[in-house]
Amino acid sequence: MTTATPTVPTGAQAIRKSTAAGRVRKRLNSRTATLVSIVIAIAWTVPTVGLFVSSFRPENEIKTTGWWTVFSNPQFTLENYQEVLFGRSSSSGQLASYFINSLAITIPSVLFPLAFAALAAYALAWINFRGRDWLYIAIFALQIVPLQMALVPLLRFFSTGVTIAGVQVLPAWDLVDEQKFAQVWFAHTCFALPFAVFLLHNFISQLPADLMEAARVDGATHPRIFRTIVLPLITPALAAFGIFQFLWVWNDLLVALIFAGGGNETAPLTVRLAEMAGSRGNEWQRLTAGAFVSIVVPLIVFLSLQRYFVRGLLAGSVKG
Repeated sequence: MTTATPTVPTGAQAIRKSTAAGRVRKRLNSRTATLVSIVIAIAWTVPTVGLFVSSFRPENEIKTTGWWTVFSNPQFTLENYQEVLFGRSSSSGQLASYFINSLAITIPSVLFPLAFAALAAYALAWINFRGRDWLYIAIFALQIVPLQMALVPLLRFFSTGVTIAGVQVLPAWDLVDEQKFAQVWFAHTCFALPFAVFLLHNFISQLPADLMEAARVDGATHPRIFRTIVLPLITPALAAFGIFQFLWVWNDLLVALIFAGGGNETAPLTVRLAEMAGSRGNEWQRLTAGAFVSIVVPLIVFLSLQRYFVRGLLAGSVKG
């Protein structure tokens, strides 16, 4: 006597097959994404590793053989770093003194836009006044203005001041070399404010309205609300913009070279690195060591603020 085996409905079989196929595709897609990520990471890392290895190789080896030959003929020296940091002549290195100039340019150029943009973003988000929306649109539109187009007007502003109808409204900036940092701070602040206001406004405007209303009912003024409620909540956004601005200003060459000049008193690391290659670009062994000297501070800043940076990027992506 035989027993009949139960048959599974066709619809159920199709659902099971489609579900299994979906799981397989999901696993394949995840593995493919992982492999692609690994390949991209290697492609980005190999040149950096090569530059790092070259920074410890002797000059004659750098100029005659590739960095990968170090595995078969390992030769290392600290002479490149010694020449870059404490060069025997003024044309060979001495980057140690330019670190101070870069810090003096970068730190205020990050703090000024953060302070002004946070105040402006709060006002545009939570203070009602006539023309608020048009002002925000104008600030947003300023992001499309190329930096190069603003260099000549800024130079004219610094050299001649502002004159309206024959009346000197703002005087010229007659600064000595040691005071030219103010021009660089002003320029970087002007260039950073549109994006900073736009970014911080998006964060501040998404804060719960009930929280603001409760603070106003308790008698809190706008300065107190901004100081005690808004600033702690937008810390990830401030850190995210601060990292971007720090990296931009630290690696900037154009603005610093134009407004600060190339003198030893005001020139940052980037200006000095551009000069270290020599008049014909044949002294590039100095750049291998100089490049890693220049990335020490940005690397420390990024690693110390990494958790805030990730939170700032993910803020607002998931609600609830």
